[in-house]
Amino acid sequence: MTKGQTILIGIGSNTGDTLNILQAAVDAIHMQVGSIHQISKLYQTPALGFEGNDFTNGCMKVITQLNATQVLGKLLAIETKLGRVRHNDGHYHSRTIDLDLLFYGSLISKSEDLELPHPRGHERLFVLQPLLDIAPDFLHPVLNKTIEALLNMCDDKSVLTPLDARLTNPIQNFNFSNFNFIAIEGNIGAGKTSLAHMMSHDFNAKKILERFADNPFLPKFYEDAPRYAFPLEMSFLADRYQQISDDLSQLDLFSDFIVSDYDVFKSLIFSKITLSDDEFVLYRKLFYQVYKDVARPDLYIYLYQNSERLQENIILRGRDYEQTIESSYLDKINIGYLEFIKKHPEFNIKIIDISNRDFIKNRIDYLWILDQICS
Repeated sequence: MTKGQTILIGIGSNTGDTLNILQAAVDAIHMQVGSIHQISKLYQTPALGFEGNDFTNGCMKVITQLNATQVLGKLLAIETKLGRVRHNDGHYHSRTIDLDLLFYGSLISKSEDLELPHPRGHERLFVLQPLLDIAPDFLHPVLNKTIEALLNMCDDKSVLTPLDARLTNPIQNFNFSNFNFIAIEGNIGAGKTSLAHMMSHDFNAKKILERFADNPFLPKFYEDAPRYAFPLEMSFLADRYQQISDDLSQLDLFSDFIVSDYDVFKSLIFSKITLSDDEFVLYRKLFYQVYKDVARPDLYIYLYQNSERLQENIILRGRDYEQTIESSYLDKINIGYLEFIKKHPEFNIKIIDISNRDFIKNRIDYLWILDQICS
């Protein structure tokens, strides 16, 4: 799961109910383009280059998984839906909505369909002033100057009036204030780590990610399960306990909550499948000695996917030692998790079936999951 690209978008309107139109544009960008991280103040600005009503202008910082061409296509479609009419007479006109892709990270493009950075953004006060609110240190990839420096150099003498009205970031509709520690669980390839990454970025959460890649027994286990199952499960238990204990004990004043892509209890679920009966009896005794000292999550999320989708995901992520995993093994893991959930009604657990969803590629599916978690 990539972190996504930071993009800066200019928004404006001078026709109709401008505030509601701008908010509708923000909502659509939130749904279709990416996670909105900051929205500037709004400014009343005079029409530039033609006679018309004053504009209400602002800028926003967005993190997107889309490429620049896809972002531009989304913005144009949103403009059309909100009543933007384009003219081909070479003149400026009033408009219900104006959405400009100002920067796509440090990308420089001069194709016929996409020019980045915006060719005139650095000359316009109504662009630079709201950008200063959200990205003063952003470096123009062509001019090699910060937004603050460009504003100080700008010759535009337009008079901008800050407005009291503010646009609302729709991500604020998702409230995690009741949780200090959220654990995301699921089968192999369910998307636990990806969801933890995404939530961490969007909600200022400290993330705890399982360090499975450092376990020397894991590749050996997939080659010879009976021989390496017990040392694998013991090493996982030790690592999970140590990591959770260390990370939860470190107070992070700059994060709102903690999100983890595993819970220590998964050790017992997997060990019941991988170990012989005698080994499991011994392992279970050791496990509960450790587990009694582990902090429990306030919310336990189980991402359910059927084995067919899990196999597809496993192939896509391309870890060599996982390619021999059989569907029967994945079925046993799913059953193990569901049995665990049934036996622990005291835990705050939410089962979310994502078998027919792809929250990594489809932002609407991701927002649906957030809604399921918060509902």
